[in-house]
Amino acid sequence: MRKTIFILSTVIISGFLLMSVGTPSLNKGQLSNKDFSEYTTFSDTLSWKLLGRIKYEKKASKDYPGGIMYPIINETLKTKNKKEIVMSGFIIPIDNKNYALSKNVFASCFFCGQAGPETVMGIKFEDESIRLKTDQYVTLKGNFRYNDSDVDDWVYHIENAIIVKGE
Repeated sequence: MRKTIFILSTVIISGFLLMSVGTPSLNKGQLSNKDFSEYTTFSDTLSWKLLGRIKYEKKASKDYPGGIMYPIINETLKTKNKKEIVMSGFIIPIDNKNYALSKNVFASCFFCGQAGPETVMGIKFEDESIRLKTDQYVTLKGNFRYNDSDVDDWVYHIENAIIVKGE
């Protein structure tokens, strides 16, 4: 019995020693800032689920006397208004110069009747010359803005947007 315990403890200690010797360590300054940026990941600060927590209220307006549904923005999103956010989604071209960020690919997007207006965000890029492809998956960083008064505009926006992943 003592022999078995001795052999078992020797194997366990040897395993720990081999693991510590075999694990490489990085010295400070071994990676340059350029190298580090390749490994940097961006986590979304907004989610499509949070954007989907929206209600609507029917109100009359001068252009729509019969009434139209106005969005009621939840309090969590109101605190993020005009603040920097990171958000990922699929690119949907609107015309030759304008794009939207969508929760879904083009075939299932808001325009095709498969989703609601809360699943799309208007994008205003910092660099207006940028050209993207339909259904390209990107992560954007920019300023979040919501719209609860103009029914002819997007409910959600990303302004001064830059692509941080997926270009």
